[in-house]
Amino acid sequence: MKVYFKTFGCRTNIYDTELMQSLVNSEVVHDETKADIIVINSCTVTNSADSNLRNYISQVNRKNPNAKVLVTGCSAHSIGEELYKDERVFGVFGHSEKEKINEIISKNERFYKISDLNFVNENIVTDITGKTRAFIKIQEGCDFDCAYCIIPKVRGNARSMTEDKILSQIEILSKNGFSEFILTGINMGSYGKDTNTSLAKLLKKIFAIPAVKRVRLGSLEPSQIDEEFMDIIQNEKLERHLHIALQYSDDEMLRIMKRRNRVNKTLSLFNKLTDMGFALGTDFIVGHPGETEEIFARAYETLKKFPITHIHTFRYSPRAGTYSATLKQNVPGDIAKKRHKKVEELIQGKNLEFRKNSKVPLKVLIEEEKNGYYQGFDQFFNKVLIKSRDNLVHQWITVDEYEIKDKNYAEK
Repeated sequence: MKVYFKTFGCRTNIYDTELMQSLVNSEVVHDETKADIIVINSCTVTNSADSNLRNYISQVNRKNPNAKVLVTGCSAHSIGEELYKDERVFGVFGHSEKEKINEIISKNERFYKISDLNFVNENIVTDITGKTRAFIKIQEGCDFDCAYCIIPKVRGNARSMTEDKILSQIEILSKNGFSEFILTGINMGSYGKDTNTSLAKLLKKIFAIPAVKRVRLGSLEPSQIDEEFMDIIQNEKLERHLHIALQYSDDEMLRIMKRRNRVNKTLSLFNKLTDMGFALGTDFIVGHPGETEEIFARAYETLKKFPITHIHTFRYSPRAGTYSATLKQNVPGDIAKKRHKKVEELIQGKNLEFRKNSKVPLKVLIEEEKNGYYQGFDQFFNKVLIKSRDNLVHQWITVDEYEIKDKNYAEK
């Protein structure tokens, strides 16, 4: 039996797919047309994500009509029943069933098995094929209730993996040659609140593992960055880049979005982290219901004050099942597109300014060779492209001399 895995969405989904692949006893293939079973680990964060899933299912049913198509991931919990009833897929299974992948793929009759949203992973990934960095899932779910977000309804409340499992996984992967680890989860800042620990305490223990050279963190919420976390972030093993979810830079819109952060307090936090030497990334949504010309203009001027170097800018699209989808959709698509571009260009300029003003030796883990350059990310999460006659893939390189353009360029 040959199995093909397709992943949509976030880093947590990437980890979940790695876990299923590590547990499956059948042959994993990398060509969907040669698979007997196609497992789709889906994303449902937007309506378009669901549309992409439906389109992909149609494609694989045409390309490989004899394959059994199975859907898991977040869309299994939102539109899985619809897909099953319409007989577009052979089976649907929820997050809690992923660790039973061998049982799932051996089923001979169509099935719909969602189970609950209270599970915590019992297994860990001990080897990852073809990757330089390792994703480490530390928690599931989210307790926030942001107006635009469906994720708490399809992932459940926040719950943490045990420290022992996380540390054991990192120990094993480090012995298998991994030295950079990316911690991921649905709401990482909530780690440990249900297990009498915290993200800061976990990080201290990870830093103590000798083979760990760098730790990257997924997205954090401003309201969850406390003094305990601030006390440990100067450890040299922590990447000099933090991604902190701002979402907007005007309090009126943040209230509409049902966000917990407010501008002045978050700006103070960002300035403090910048003074400590960090590059900072964030998320930003334009075109959300209620965003007037006046609000956006005010938010844009405020955003100029933020020391941000990286940004994920999203144009809002209604997500069925969320509060925001019930509001009047007052921002035309062309206006949202212009605002999106304006925000992106602002932060691109800030990134270039940061790199020019922070010209220090760069520590780069080379991930791949592409288009004549060895490529990897430095400690500030900026891409570095290196010309070299030597094979640098999977090596740690310190770059002292480099040219700052759209990216950082060097020769070795």
